[in-house]
Amino acid sequence: MMMEKDGDPNAGLFGRDEPEISEEEFASKQIYEKNPKRASALADLCYADLESALGGMDLDEEAKRRMLFAMTVNGVLDLIADSLDAETAMEVSYCLDMYMGVSLANKRFSVDLFKEHGKALAGIRPSDFDDEEVYLKTLAEAEERWWEMPQPRLDKRTPNEAIRETLSRYGLTE
Repeated sequence: MMMEKDGDPNAGLFGRDEPEISEEEFASKQIYEKNPKRASALADLCYADLESALGGMDLDEEAKRRMLFAMTVNGVLDLIADSLDAETAMEVSYCLDMYMGVSLANKRFSVDLFKEHGKALAGIRPSDFDDEEVYLKTLAEAEERWWEMPQPRLDKRTPNEAIRETLSRYGLTE
């Protein structure tokens, strides 16, 4: 893994220096920009098997496309879980469930919970406190309370209730 300070010492030999990038840019390239290439590799790895598995099923075209999508996503999630140690895989699966819960609740209620959360906390400013420790404690307490406060845009549900309710529809609350 080549980081900003670990540039290719031979890059200048051919008349060009290796461009330096920040750790954030490197992470973005590794995590997101390679996804189209990963998708192509995964298609070569499993598309034919998935397609043949669907061949024997009596489904209309829309149902086949939906089933192919579900099988593909399931396979990718299995690959990710298999590539991690058990503890990390558990943490990743929990975080994925929570992120999907928030995203599905956002979609269901036409809201952005993270934006609403940020707006609610924006009024708590460090300049209003004499002590940074008191500010941070107040901010943390307000942050926790917000997720348990009924919200008008969620039909008086708390954000946590809306997320749990949404996840329970998919059996992801156990």
